[in-house]
Amino acid sequence: MFTGIITGVGRIAAVHDLGSSLPDGQRQADPRYGRRVTVEVPAGYLDDVGPGDSIALNGACMTVTQLDTANQSFSVDISAESLDKTAGLTEPGPVNLEKALRASDRLGGHIVAGHVDGIGRVSLFSPVGESWELRILAPAALGKYLAYKGSITVNGVSLTVNSVTDGANGTEVSINLIPHTVENTALRTLETGRRVNLEIDLIARYVERMLGAVVRPQKAST
Repeated sequence: MFTGIITGVGRIAAVHDLGSSLPDGQRQADPRYGRRVTVEVPAGYLDDVGPGDSIALNGACMTVTQLDTANQSFSVDISAESLDKTAGLTEPGPVNLEKALRASDRLGGHIVAGHVDGIGRVSLFSPVGESWELRILAPAALGKYLAYKGSITVNGVSLTVNSVTDGANGTEVSINLIPHTVENTALRTLETGRRVNLEIDLIARYVERMLGAVVRPQKAST
């Protein structure tokens, strides 16, 4: 579990095809195979991390498979299925990081599972006064989970929805980003048209399931 509070900004430094037997420098991307992704991190970030630990990359929960503390980097293996359901995990550049939640940690954001529910697209990212307005067009299937002042995770960052607009092409949400969020996460690199990972509020998911469940009468025992 996570909270959507980013604990570091890393950088995807290398991506290799897991299904290729060619040397690293000759490997070619193949959609049938997963990828091994190497992420460089800030100094000291891996001091309490070991192989098998969970770290969320842009909101997607991944398992650390290799550690290179000398070079301040770690690697994860991402399956073809995960790659198909996420965005931005095979492109060199900055990435939001969050270590798994400890039972004693503060829940500073909201309950986040690290499971990407859909891919949205940035429709606006523009400064407004001292802050920034971020608008994202989410898939129509996620629209029922998005509400005014509700929570949403964008590339791993816990954010509050300021407005919701349903349309023919999906549901657009507007979010206000304070300067601290822009300065301390990889969201600062967003631009119009960029694809982003979205996770809906976990509680909203269960509420929808409970309200939509069909209750079948039980047969009387004899």
